[in-house]
Amino acid sequence: MNTFYKNLSMWLVIGLTMILLFNIFNKQQSNTSTLTYSQFIASVESKSISRVNINGDTITGALKDGKPFKTIYPSTDSELIPTLRKAEVDITVQENQKESWLMTVFVSWFPMLLLIGVWIFFMRQMQGGGKGGALSFGKNRARLMERGKNKVTFEDVAGIDEAKEELEEIIDFLKDPQKFTKLGGRIPKGVLLAGSPGTGKTLLAKAIAGEADVPFFTISGSDFVEMFVGVGASRVRDLFTQGKKNAPCIIFIDEIDAVGRHRGAGLGGGHDEREQTLNQLLVEMDGFESSEGVIIVAATNRPDVLDPALLRPGRFDRQVVVPVPDVGGRKKILEIYGKKTKMAPNVDMEVLARGTPGFSGADLENLVNEAALMAARTGAVEITLELLERAKDKIMMGAERRSMIITEKEKEVTAYHEGGHALVARLLPDTDPIHKVTIIPRGRALGLTMQLPIDEKYTHSKKFLENTICILFGGRIAEQLIFGEITTGAGNDLERATDLARRMVCEWGMSEELGPLTYGKKEEQIFLGREIAQHRDFSEETARQIDIAVKKIIYQAKDTAIALLEENKDILARMAEELLERETIVLADIERIMTELHPERFPQKEPKAASSSTGPDLPEQPDMPADTTAVQNPLPETGKDGLTEVP
Repeated sequence: MNTFYKNLSMWLVIGLTMILLFNIFNKQQSNTSTLTYSQFIASVESKSISRVNINGDTITGALKDGKPFKTIYPSTDSELIPTLRKAEVDITVQENQKESWLMTVFVSWFPMLLLIGVWIFFMRQMQGGGKGGALSFGKNRARLMERGKNKVTFEDVAGIDEAKEELEEIIDFLKDPQKFTKLGGRIPKGVLLAGSPGTGKTLLAKAIAGEADVPFFTISGSDFVEMFVGVGASRVRDLFTQGKKNAPCIIFIDEIDAVGRHRGAGLGGGHDEREQTLNQLLVEMDGFESSEGVIIVAATNRPDVLDPALLRPGRFDRQVVVPVPDVGGRKKILEIYGKKTKMAPNVDMEVLARGTPGFSGADLENLVNEAALMAARTGAVEITLELLERAKDKIMMGAERRSMIITEKEKEVTAYHEGGHALVARLLPDTDPIHKVTIIPRGRALGLTMQLPIDEKYTHSKKFLENTICILFGGRIAEQLIFGEITTGAGNDLERATDLARRMVCEWGMSEELGPLTYGKKEEQIFLGREIAQHRDFSEETARQIDIAVKKIIYQAKDTAIALLEENKDILARMAEELLERETIVLADIERIMTELHPERFPQKEPKAASSSTGPDLPEQPDMPADTTAVQNPLPETGKDGLTEVP
């Protein structure tokens, strides 16, 4: 709406300018009065004229009152000059010059020509000032990286070895097409890179072009569609025309879901501009005309919303999943980014990689960059392991809010809350070990308890999920046991515990009463690109049973947490004391407290490297996504929710 009013005001200014110019020209001509020759002679004799300008048979001049006039006189009148001299009129004589017809046309059409020029100028500005001006709507906006200018190769890509292997034959084809064609084989026309944001899809596409040393066209999916109908389809045709001229080449379309979404789900029906662009893309990828040597590489993090016709063989023949890197991949990525900075020689990238599960390539680059910024602020000459740890904590938990004013009572409640989380996590089997417990406010939380997974996890057992809910209840139960009341600090914990229990019942079939069934069909609008509702495909009686099953899981976890904390109340109190004194404790501190108070139940163990307060232990994990095969641990940070606690 702001753009509309801006354009409207611009055109109003242009219109007013044109009207003003037109009035100026008309005013100059309307002020000049035309006199007959008799009137002119009479005015001269009455001395009403001050000056005249004789140009051929045309006389112009001004009256005594300053008003201009014009008249035509016969050249045979020999008495004119004596009459003017007698009346003491100022006489100017010019050579007989007639106005050319070209000048007359120009003066007449000048306002219209100016208006057309201004219109063309603004249309060029709206189109980005590209070649072709107002007629360049249908030209594609792809940026061409010519052969030899792309310096990115597979050496710059790490952590996605399987994806690189799948793309090696694309490179072999671009280097030596005869190797495949002589056997009757056909190279895939299109490759779709699908993966989470930040996993390196765009970097991988650049590496393909760099390895093959071929021209590389890159364009975003949103660059095809404009406000004018038919522009997107025209740009697709122009893009493929340019690609064929530079074949063999690679055309990379980033975020293809901007134009490749499922047809029929838009608001514009069959004439939707986005759908017309998709139709043209489908034709160009597998139409009557051959596109030999042109390979389409597209990237998206939403392959589920793409039109099925786009994914069939002959178009995007191959879908390459670009996953989140594992521990080995994270180590290689950290080494690549570490070489671009002044990294301390004693930094063990393998240890740091084990401390960052679930991090994508972009996350790891951000981690190294944050550490470099911290080093610059502190005046350090190199990036140390301590700076990398601080950067990791800042990224995952938020910046420390040491200036936040918290009362001693709130601080004590937070210490017992976080101690309850940590103690339950330590006492239960089949849980991730504790990494760090802190009562320093970070981000939106007054305190945090972080756990570390020992290995990469791809699935989770029912026992693990039940123990996770117990850990979430640990903070609330600790507050109730020590202070005899509960606070709003556990609000986020309760929300996560309830959500996890409901998913156990409705999605993963982990309820004995309801059996191995899923309940609730997710409805997703492809046009909007996200889940907006969940359809109830079960009866009211089943809904009641689901509520009972969810409540049963929650109450069992609550009873387990109560039993553990009541039995080890002295350990909880000691942990809270150390938290109040030191603000942060790690696994080694918890093990020491348990051994000192109950050596018979918790004999001393050899300390692990990951338990050191300065060592890079594995961090907390984010919420589990809807995909049950996700790598992430479903246990999020079990921090005391600070939203309602902040004064």
